Amino acid sequence: YMAGDRRRVLPYWHTQINQFLTLFSNMFCNLNITDMETCYKAFRTDLLKSIPIRSDRFGIEPEITMKCAKRRLRIYEVPISYHGRTYEEGKKIGWRDGLKALGVVIYFWLIDDLYTNPYGRAHLNNLTGTPNYVAWVISLIRPEVGDTVLELSAGIGTLTGHLMGRRLRYVAGEKDPLYLHALRNRFLRTPTVEVQHLAPDAAEDFAGLESQFDTVLCLNVLEYAGDAEAVVRNAVRCLQPGGKLIVLAPQCEAIFGAVDRTLGHKRRFSGAALGAMLERAGLTIERRHSVNKISTPGWWLYSRLLGRKQINKLSMKAFDWTVWFWRRIDWLMPWPGLSAIVIAKKK
Repeated sequence: YMAGDRRRVLPYWHTQINQFLTLFSNMFCNLNITDMETCYKAFRTDLLKSIPIRSDRFGIEPEITMKCAKRRLRIYEVPISYHGRTYEEGKKIGWRDGLKALGVVIYFWLIDDLYTNPYGRAHLNNLTGTPNYVAWVISLIRPEVGDTVLELSAGIGTLTGHLMGRRLRYVAGEKDPLYLHALRNRFLRTPTVEVQHLAPDAAEDFAGLESQFDTVLCLNVLEYAGDAEAVVRNAVRCLQPGGKLIVLAPQCEAIFGAVDRTLGHKRRFSGAALGAMLERAGLTIERRHSVNKISTPGWWLYSRLLGRKQINKLSMKAFDWTVWFWRRIDWLMPWPGLSAIVIAKKK
């Protein structure tokens, strides 16, 4: 109801508990929603179909609220009319549902179950649940990023949000319609960020972008591409002479396994193979970083030895909470890191 409107007076404690559940949900999803357990939620059909719903009864409300927050959907509140019922009139929510709602909020705060199965690349959204790892990667990439930037396969903009900074021009390219929608929502009022439909291995999509950028970002892209060399060639076309291509890709071919296949990876790279591919495209390697060495044995264990299709989300959270330590001793470990960052310059 709107302030000043006529309304039916409902039980005091039921109202207070509802307000507490809304406050609790808002704290964990970082939204300022008036009534999390509202009886109406309207969605675009394609967006709603892409969200997996695991709860029943009143657990659906906090689950879908948390997932909308994590996917950074643009949310609006509008006035509604609502004639509340008493328990005698058929109201069914009880104290057990309130406790379950608290558990649902915490569960989906920890677990990033954001997309239905058809959206394989949605596993990249696990990055939203590992902010400390993302900060580590960004700290290695940001000093290399220039003023005019093209990012390939920007996803939902997790890395874009960190790297756009005060750039003169930042183009976020993406081919998936759901990700394009998320990007346009997220950067709607950011004048320096442009969102474009770009399939990274389709040369025709890059017409008009030739030699326009001093930096092209190819972050978590090459492992998904049917033709990785075509992606690199398209990226080089967009670079000005002396411009930089920054690549983040999984390395260690020997640990490719079930987790990679679940994520949709077509390959992992050796350092030599990745470097040779960039040099064939007319680039000179300037710097390399081997990142996240602590996770290489765990990936081999899960993906190759045990044949697991995914890594436990709680394990990922535990890793992220301890990244401050692992990043400081990364250089001590003698084996290759799970990922490679390569900075290459156009001749």
